[in-house]
Amino acid sequence: MAPIKRNADSDAAILKKGKHSNDDRAAKRSKTDSKLDVQKAKDHITAGAKVTEKKLPSRSVLKTEEKSFPRGGASVLTPLEHKQIQIQATEDVLFEQAGNKKPTHGSDSENEGQNGAKDVQKKSKKRKKGKAADAEAAAKEEPVDKIEGLSYKRLVPGSLVLGQVVRVTSRDITLALPNNLIGYVPVTAISNQLTKRVEKLLEADEKQEEDEEAEDFEDIDPTKIFKIGQYLRTYVTSNGSDDNKKRIELSLYPNLVNKGLSKSDVVVDSMIQASVVSVEDHGLVMDLGLEDSTIKGFMGSKELGNEWDADKIEEGAIFLCLVAGLNSSGSIVKLTADHEKAGNLKKPHFVKQAPTIDAFLPGTAAEILITDVSSFGIRAQIMGLLKVTADLIHSGGAQKLDELEKKYTIGSRHKARIIFSFPKGDTHQIGVSVLEHVLTLSSCTLANPQGISPLEQLPLSSIVEKVKVTKVESGKGLFLDVGVPHVHAFAHISRLSDKKVDMLYQDTGPYKLDSVHQARVVGYNPIDGLFLVSLEPKVLAQPFLRIADIKVGQIVKGTIEKLVVNEHGVGGVLVKIADGITGLVNEMHMADVKLQHPERKFKEGMKVTARILSANAEKGTIRMTLKKSLINSEIDPWTSYDIIKVGDQAPGMLINVLSTGAIVQFYGQVKAFLPVAEMSEAYIKDPREHFREGQVVNVHVLSIDRDPVKMRVSCKDPSIFGHLQQSAYEAAKIGSLVSGTITEISPETITLELKSGLKGIIKLMHLSDGSEKKCASVMKGLRVGQKLKDMLVLEKQEKQHAIKLTNKPSLIKDAANDNLLSSFDQVKEGVEVDGFVRNTSDAGIFVEFASGLTSLLPYSSMPESMKSLKGSGFGVKTGQSISATVLRVDPTPQRFILTLLDEQVAAHKAKATTTDIPPPADKNLINPADKTMTTIEDFNMGTRTAAKIVTLLSTQINVRLADNVHGRVHVGELFKSWDEIEDPKHPTKQFKKLDQKNMSVKIIGLHHARSQKFLAFSHRQAHHSVFDLSVRRLDQEGADPYALPNLKVGDEAVVFIMLHQVGSLLVSPASETTGVIDALDLGDGVDIPEEYPVGSAIRVRVKSIREEGKFLVRFEPLERANKPRLSFEDLKVGSFHNGKIAQITESFLRVRIGKEDGKTITGEVGLTELVDDYEQANPSDFIRRSVVRVQVAHVDEVKKFVYFTMRPSIVSPERKSSIKDRHISSYTDLKPKDVVRGFIVAISNSGLIVSVGPEVTALVLVAELSDKFVKDWKEGFEVGQLVKGKIVSCDPEARRMTMSLKESTVSNDNWHPEFQWNNLAEGQVVDGTVVKVFDYGVFVLVNNSRNIRGLCHRSEIADGKVKDVSKLYEEGDKVKAKIIKLENGRQKKINFSLKASHFADLVDDEDMSDEEGGVAIKVDADEDEDMEDGGVDLGDVKDMNDRESDAEGGAEVSDMDIDEPFIKSEPRVGLIAGAFDWSGNIERDDTGNASDASQAADSKKKKRRKAEIQIDKTGDLDKNGPQSIADFERQLLGEPNASALWIQYMAFQLGLSEVEKAREIAERALRTIHMREEDEKFNVWVAWLNLENAYGTTESLEEVFERACQHSDKKEMHQRLASIYIDSGKHKEAEDLFERMRKIKDLSTNPSYWQNYATFLMSTLIKPDAARALLPRATQALPAHERRPVISRFAALEFTSPNGDAERGRTVFEGLVETYKNRVDVWDMYLDLEVGVHGDREKGRRLFERMAGMKMKPRRAKYVFKRWLQFEEGFGGKKDVDAVKKRAAEYVEAHGQ
Repeated sequence: MAPIKRNADSDAAILKKGKHSNDDRAAKRSKTDSKLDVQKAKDHITAGAKVTEKKLPSRSVLKTEEKSFPRGGASVLTPLEHKQIQIQATEDVLFEQAGNKKPTHGSDSENEGQNGAKDVQKKSKKRKKGKAADAEAAAKEEPVDKIEGLSYKRLVPGSLVLGQVVRVTSRDITLALPNNLIGYVPVTAISNQLTKRVEKLLEADEKQEEDEEAEDFEDIDPTKIFKIGQYLRTYVTSNGSDDNKKRIELSLYPNLVNKGLSKSDVVVDSMIQASVVSVEDHGLVMDLGLEDSTIKGFMGSKELGNEWDADKIEEGAIFLCLVAGLNSSGSIVKLTADHEKAGNLKKPHFVKQAPTIDAFLPGTAAEILITDVSSFGIRAQIMGLLKVTADLIHSGGAQKLDELEKKYTIGSRHKARIIFSFPKGDTHQIGVSVLEHVLTLSSCTLANPQGISPLEQLPLSSIVEKVKVTKVESGKGLFLDVGVPHVHAFAHISRLSDKKVDMLYQDTGPYKLDSVHQARVVGYNPIDGLFLVSLEPKVLAQPFLRIADIKVGQIVKGTIEKLVVNEHGVGGVLVKIADGITGLVNEMHMADVKLQHPERKFKEGMKVTARILSANAEKGTIRMTLKKSLINSEIDPWTSYDIIKVGDQAPGMLINVLSTGAIVQFYGQVKAFLPVAEMSEAYIKDPREHFREGQVVNVHVLSIDRDPVKMRVSCKDPSIFGHLQQSAYEAAKIGSLVSGTITEISPETITLELKSGLKGIIKLMHLSDGSEKKCASVMKGLRVGQKLKDMLVLEKQEKQHAIKLTNKPSLIKDAANDNLLSSFDQVKEGVEVDGFVRNTSDAGIFVEFASGLTSLLPYSSMPESMKSLKGSGFGVKTGQSISATVLRVDPTPQRFILTLLDEQVAAHKAKATTTDIPPPADKNLINPADKTMTTIEDFNMGTRTAAKIVTLLSTQINVRLADNVHGRVHVGELFKSWDEIEDPKHPTKQFKKLDQKNMSVKIIGLHHARSQKFLAFSHRQAHHSVFDLSVRRLDQEGADPYALPNLKVGDEAVVFIMLHQVGSLLVSPASETTGVIDALDLGDGVDIPEEYPVGSAIRVRVKSIREEGKFLVRFEPLERANKPRLSFEDLKVGSFHNGKIAQITESFLRVRIGKEDGKTITGEVGLTELVDDYEQANPSDFIRRSVVRVQVAHVDEVKKFVYFTMRPSIVSPERKSSIKDRHISSYTDLKPKDVVRGFIVAISNSGLIVSVGPEVTALVLVAELSDKFVKDWKEGFEVGQLVKGKIVSCDPEARRMTMSLKESTVSNDNWHPEFQWNNLAEGQVVDGTVVKVFDYGVFVLVNNSRNIRGLCHRSEIADGKVKDVSKLYEEGDKVKAKIIKLENGRQKKINFSLKASHFADLVDDEDMSDEEGGVAIKVDADEDEDMEDGGVDLGDVKDMNDRESDAEGGAEVSDMDIDEPFIKSEPRVGLIAGAFDWSGNIERDDTGNASDASQAADSKKKKRRKAEIQIDKTGDLDKNGPQSIADFERQLLGEPNASALWIQYMAFQLGLSEVEKAREIAERALRTIHMREEDEKFNVWVAWLNLENAYGTTESLEEVFERACQHSDKKEMHQRLASIYIDSGKHKEAEDLFERMRKIKDLSTNPSYWQNYATFLMSTLIKPDAARALLPRATQALPAHERRPVISRFAALEFTSPNGDAERGRTVFEGLVETYKNRVDVWDMYLDLEVGVHGDREKGRRLFERMAGMKMKPRRAKYVFKRWLQFEEGFGGKKDVDAVKKRAAEYVEAHGQ
């Protein structure tokens, strides 16, 4: 761009050009322009020419000045045109000064000007026809440079436009552009940083390690990056002209929107767009997108403005910034995004100086000089040279409606902001705006203090009854006053009437000035500050203009536009409710009943009434219903949870019917759950039998939770529970006695109707205090209609409006004595209470009382007899009566603990006695144990005194310092060492001998007796303080080693168990220190409560210390710490282990049993392995982190995964659990006809997968699901469902099994499975049916089989000779047949006999010969003889080097079109992993892949002989080679280009530990070896890389590598470095290098790279999944012709890698051979892998047969049959060899060759 002279605002007129040219004058002008004074123009030009005498180096364009003037003597040029000519002259000068070539006179622009001048002259001559003709011509002509705004046509790609954000979605950002245009920015076109985040998010591995937190990639939310109303500079990438869609695509990339800016163009007060690179402490580092990457931007945190929070700015965010300053070097640009500062009109920021016009980009403000004013807008200049225009709207003519000529005068200066610029070459490149809100970079708001936006006062689609025409643009439209202050509206001429309007007139016509009309708002553009309205009657009459105008629940009229047809028929109806607005009525909403033939009811064009179910403006979708029950409902629709209250009623539709209830859909997103109990007053077993999806039900709300939103509804009639019932319900008191009549009896529940009309429920176990059998006996004596008296009201169920009753005598007695517990206030310690079992868990028994009051009877408070029954629920049943004593009451959380042990009650009472002594009157001690102590103030921290033992507890000893002062000694403070503990299980018992005697103690703390909070000694009180004492620390001075800050990992200690927690033990080594022991660290097969009771001592070692708010110390038993950890290899099927539940799902438990090398050893316990009765399998019954006992059921060594079983009959056989579903551990445990139950684990289109054991699954085909035809069978099944079926077939070797769920099959004991081929044997008699009759025999189909059929030869039909078979048998005849021959080869064959003699004596005949049977034989016997006599000899067939295509056209395929076959003896394994040979015996590997190998073969043909170098062999005199530096130097004189010698020299120096000298030799070798010896230099580079890898640093290796890539083949060098890394075990570096190579286009487009990377991942890192994931990336990166070879190599890797999956490779190859049927190289590679690498002979034989069956050329056929013959000779038998020869003979005979 040519430079512009600074401060040249008004000096353009004094440049040296003195004449003007007609090149730049307008081609069209008005007649009045010719009447100006031409002499004045000449004087003006001449005066300007006298300023300078410097001559221009090129011919002036003024030489073409017009010599003769038009008629009338006036000049055709106006003063403004003179000035434009001078500006053009200035530009000529600037072009020449900058060294740019001025466009020649023959250029298009100049010719255009000349042609324009000629046209003017011609038109001037035509005006001689008369004034009328002149006026008419002038009226028809328009100015050539007419001022226009933006449009789709003018907005070409590459344009820069200032836009304002009006909408942000997850997919794109919508911006308003000038002149009512809208543009869209995709999320991937915002900034480089954001695009990288998107790519990183897409490439992130979703798989997370078990118990390990994977790296989380934060989702990208554009709503956090952009603000509505934000101004941005955009780059137009598409205007929709390519696909005829008027959609403008934009980009915000800084390098595009700042295109053309150089370092010098970035000046203060200019606007530049930048993206956030990083967020720092004091601001943001910004990317400016300039070509000079050294220039960075920085924006302080305070420069963001009030709308932005610096802490919430994300990387990749984009801002239009004001350049506030630059540093001294100009490399750091200081930016501000505060638009209040940038758009401040009082302190304006306008560009006053600029080196080039490139600095003036959209968004930048500048001062303009008005050069022309017209009715279309204004023309102006920036800095006297840069032409700009402002159309009518952006010059203020639309808003203020003033005459532009009055507002702007030529020569005046105004402030403006650039809003668009076109690419170079367009007539008008820059447009500006003088609107105030654009200048201030703000939104156009109303003139009030609140700043209300125009759309808030006049929303879109609003109808304005009276709008006034304020301005008429005859060819464009009308400007209107819509009643919004300072904001007008514009109606285009095409939107004024339904009919076409040709012209508008200001004084006449219906749309004249000040006329009033009705209008509708159809849009608003914040950049223009204008409403867009329509006066068309059809628009005014439309009910909706946008989807956003539609209200959910609204009733609308519409027309059926189309019937939606799917595979099931008519699946929906499209209803048009307004122009361009169509909604969908799906199949369920067509009618209240299911329509069998919807197409008969609904026709296109039919008028319908519908109701809106939902409307999504963002997605552009509308859902409607045609159900009359919903349309005619007068109840206000439920469109939001906020308007719904409990008790409200409304209709809804069932969208999903489950076994537990149904999901009800209302309007919008409002849904509710309808429980099965609320579906009807009657009992419903399966809702799917009574309800269907799409059914409308009337419901009322039972409950609604706001957070999270959950709503429960009921179908029951709310009026049934009326006022009388409500009063009776409220009058019913807990503990009162009622009577009622039995209305229903179920196996577990009895329903009664009470006298008050209420519903009563009594459970089976509440009929008596006795056992379950006794309760069942009582129920047998009950009948419907029988009256029951004196039932106790136990609980009131609010939701069901029912009364829960009980007939337990114990509870009725307590109620009579006012001892029935119904509230927490009644609970008192030490009182015996009666209740019943609610449920059980490993922690204990939960006991329930009246009103749902619940307590816990912990495991530790049970007698030993109950503890032994832990696995069977402690020997109690749910609902069973139980009596216990209240042990402890905790008032804060309102919990209380029960006990069945009398000793616990006594100990608790003794403890309460010691802590509840009434306070003394003073601080004096009463009867102190230490007579030297007189007052409580004598007791201080560290005081040694005496104490008397009061109570021995498991975790502490309660003592008395005086009669009124108490203390306690923690069990961890009693012993100094492990040797002092006599009984580790009960450490405190050894102090029983000191009971009521004094013991020496030391005071170590003080706490409150009730709250247990630690107190300062200044707060000690006799009646509320308890002193913490220690025996262990009597002689100890200084810090306690067991204190937390002093503990270290590895320290040994003695800890005492304080509490049994879920999955761990809470232990304490001292009174102030606690920690945990993982239950798994205690060992396998340990009964933890028995072996480690509370209070017991354990020797431990500190395992870890972690501080998370508070210290967490983990210990492990010392005896276990020194034992080897459980490893995966130790896991054997049948071994028992203790495990911890790590995860609970609906279908399995995940159990952890240990760790190996930091990785968790986990396994799964499926539903079939939880219990012995599958109906009780419920994973939610278990507690996470609880310890369970498991047995290893199956070990997957490949995946390193274990399957466990927790069946009580296996892990606890002593409990004698009843087994309802037997344990199935393998397929061999099952056989056909077995009836088993299992759980559905998968649902596919072909059927169900049912799990019946660990890794034992059965397939249930769709045909075996039900005896009835079910159309939507998937809806009747769900994952986790328990099903019962019969085994149809089972193949243990193939691990395949099929099952049937048909009731007719499962319940039929006489059912027999279908005959399988494996079930047949020679000599077996079967029932069959004749299916075909021929002259040579009949074909018999075995009954009850899947198309097993065979031939009964004519000789085997009867004992005698049969002449006509058709006379004996017809198709459909039922026969008994004997199998006389059965072949299990590749083609299974079966031969039958129907001779009566077989069935008379049941004697088997001899097998038939080949000539007598075998339907698979397709040739006659004489053909076999021909093969034996004169078969084709394949011995002379040679191997083929040149392959031919088998295409029908027979065209040959060149060597470049196919890959080399996969070599059997040398399978490709990717990179070379061998150690580097420092002896110098290096051969460069040019066979990195198959394609390289073919290229190498071609290069051999073109190998050139090199001139031999005369070698000085004096260095070879030593038979042992060079042994000294002198020897090497002498040999190098003769062989300076021998890389092997240089490498040996380097190795020699390395042997002397001279690493630096070895580097110098490498450097010297690279300088010495001739530049043509590229391979020799390459070898030296590789040796140097090995040297740096072994002896250097990472930096030195990287430096050598970069140099090597510059001087040698970059691709090969990367591969060699990867090989070096792999060989040296640096797998992490190798993986990083491969990832770097993927980002280099030259390398990533090479197939060998992808193959090497995949080989490394699969074979070295053992990451087969990661290797397979490379294939999609490779196919995207590689050109089309390279994709097939790389796919085949990936498939080959599955065969060759020890970690590959051959079956997966076969699948890929099958797809390749199917797609490329004529590619012989693919077939050959497939065959090589099957036969040579994998060694599967049978699969190889099948491949040979398939290849032989293809259409081949003779040469190809020779190769195939020769190789097949060699294969059979090596692996097959004589029969196989003969078969190949026969097949070859058939081919020769068929092709006549």
